Amino acid sequence: MQKDKENKTLNKDKPIPGLALALGSGVARGFAHIGVLRVLKKNGIIPSIVTGTSMGAVVGACFLATRLNDLEDWALSLTRRKLFSYMDIKVRAPGLIGGKHLKLLLEENFGDLKVEDLPSPFIAIATDMGTGHEVWLRKGLLVDALQASFALPGVFPPVERNNRFLIDGALVNPVPIAPCHALNARMTIGVDLNADFIGKAQRKGSSYQSVMGFDMFGQDGASEVDQKTLSKNSFSRRIFRRNDAGTPSLFGVMVSSLTIIQDRLTRSRLAGDPPDIHIKAPVGHIGLLEFERAKELIELGEEATERMIPEIKAGIEALVINHDE
Repeated sequence: MQKDKENKTLNKDKPIPGLALALGSGVARGFAHIGVLRVLKKNGIIPSIVTGTSMGAVVGACFLATRLNDLEDWALSLTRRKLFSYMDIKVRAPGLIGGKHLKLLLEENFGDLKVEDLPSPFIAIATDMGTGHEVWLRKGLLVDALQASFALPGVFPPVERNNRFLIDGALVNPVPIAPCHALNARMTIGVDLNADFIGKAQRKGSSYQSVMGFDMFGQDGASEVDQKTLSKNSFSRRIFRRNDAGTPSLFGVMVSSLTIIQDRLTRSRLAGDPPDIHIKAPVGHIGLLEFERAKELIELGEEATERMIPEIKAGIEALVINHDE
């Protein structure tokens, strides 16, 4: 009887009441979330609540808006050259990258869709730059909410909303479990992209620069980037490329410093508010800015989730039984 209840629930292509999915931050590593969602859906495990921080918010929104295929196609098409084309460098601005091209890309996919109009409850996490408080974005234009959630300080400009400036939610809640409980979740699945200590420890040699994000367009992948563009813009070159002595680029120092904070904060937050199911994608060996490795990231997300499916199904079975009692 219990197994019949489980199968009945999982065979439906409908959200499971009370099941929440929290997608963590991770810059390029966030593409692993695509693989996570692919495996969950294949097994009939559809969350009724989704929360996300930074890239996790983007992937979660695409899932709920049925644009996950589009996101995956775009991710798989990325090269360093193409990525650079999305960057409108700003010298005198609150962020090195203006974000205009990325906003247009989001608008092409979401238009004027509002957060509250998504088919299931969704919360994107941001940080109030003035107070440092955690901000839960659950209403208003989806594009604005996503931009605020991934607005890395110093990289992207803050997003103004209700007379306050919002920046990346990874500064306060990298894997947003608490918002799931606020939406009456009865079972939570947290996807953590910062737990791969083995992968991080394996960084050696010059590749370390790329993995840490020190060298976005450095020696290893320089041929893919329009060198004429970089040579004409010495400012861009200083931002994105380390010098011959191996000193990190400005962009790399900023992103890597934020990641150190994020790593420590993730451990602290999850220790105090752990998910019922903790999916740890082994992506530590992949660079924060290696967006061109989307295929590998998606596969790693799939593999990490496949290993957890028996435990997830057992939890859902208990959830269904307790709900019926």
